[in-house]
Amino acid sequence: MSTELMYLHDAYLTSFDAVVVDARDGAVALDRTAFYPTGGGQPHDAGTLAGLAVVDVRKDGDHVWHSLEGGPLPAIGESVAGEIEWQRRHQLMRTHTALHVLCGVIWNEWRVPVTGGNMEPLSARMDFEFDPLPEGFGPRVEQLVNDELAADRPIEVSFLPRSTAVMDEDLIRTKVSMIPDSVPEIRVVDIVGLDKQADGGTHVRTTGEVGRIRVLKTESKGKGNKRIRLEIVDA
Repeated sequence: MSTELMYLHDAYLTSFDAVVVDARDGAVALDRTAFYPTGGGQPHDAGTLAGLAVVDVRKDGDHVWHSLEGGPLPAIGESVAGEIEWQRRHQLMRTHTALHVLCGVIWNEWRVPVTGGNMEPLSARMDFEFDPLPEGFGPRVEQLVNDELAADRPIEVSFLPRSTAVMDEDLIRTKVSMIPDSVPEIRVVDIVGLDKQADGGTHVRTTGEVGRIRVLKTESKGKGNKRIRLEIVDA
């Protein structure tokens, strides 16, 4: 039985109950979880499970594994309560949405795909296939992104059969698709009127909830690959 991924449907869910279905090496797998596991450039959630600190969350096959510290592991078959550390989760939601806005702005303005990225709470880097960067790019893209954040666009999540989703090339904005072939249903995050992408991460409900961004630095990471470093600040 696969772990049900509750965050895919409700990123604002912070408390849940689940049953332990397996255990190994200081970690347990659950029948369902609201904890986001590290993946797609987004780090894992933190919080508590059965009163123990959740220090790592990883997806391995059909199960999501929660590494715990602070006491003996709950037993297989035991019902446990989970609690997400909201401040970290919300900061990652804001950051991830800001990166989608950045992708949308750059795609719509320059038709340039993403080549990689990574985030931490309220800071991130993202690489794009520029060669070279346009003149005055940093201030320009910062203004364009902040204009879209201020527009407070709604963000909608939907699910499409893989056969339908793969027909829409715009849903995959990364240079190489990171969606495993085994995934039968594609989750789509739509920043209405700006950007629509296949994505499994957590996001806020509107762009206005992000705040605003500051472009800290642009770097060359080789021919045809330019990096943007940014931080999220309160509006």
